[in-house]
Amino acid sequence: MLAVTLFGFAGFACLCLAMEKHYKDLLGSAPSAARLRILRIAGWLLQLLALSLAVHNSGWAMGLVELFAVLMAGVTLWVFLLPYQPRLLLGLLGLSLVLGPVLLMLPG
Repeated sequence: MLAVTLFGFAGFACLCLAMEKHYKDLLGSAPSAARLRILRIAGWLLQLLALSLAVHNSGWAMGLVELFAVLMAGVTLWVFLLPYQPRLLLGLLGLSLVLGPVLLMLPG
């Protein structure tokens, strides 16, 4: 379930960065249209990956419940940290993109 959380968090981070205002605030430069499109696609693909992992691990009924619970927690973290600690969120994004695949490779 931790991998689902990490991929969901990373997906929301990419979707957040796909908005021009947040991209400028967090990275300090104006994004190109192609970069925004890539971030939007990556965000939705990470969300789909989180959905497939949750459903695979717990079935449709409980997998969807767990997915939405961890997604709400991740979004809440973004909402409260974005105005105050935006650079911390970028670090958490990088960490989740590294640890998510690592957790998928671990047995168990």
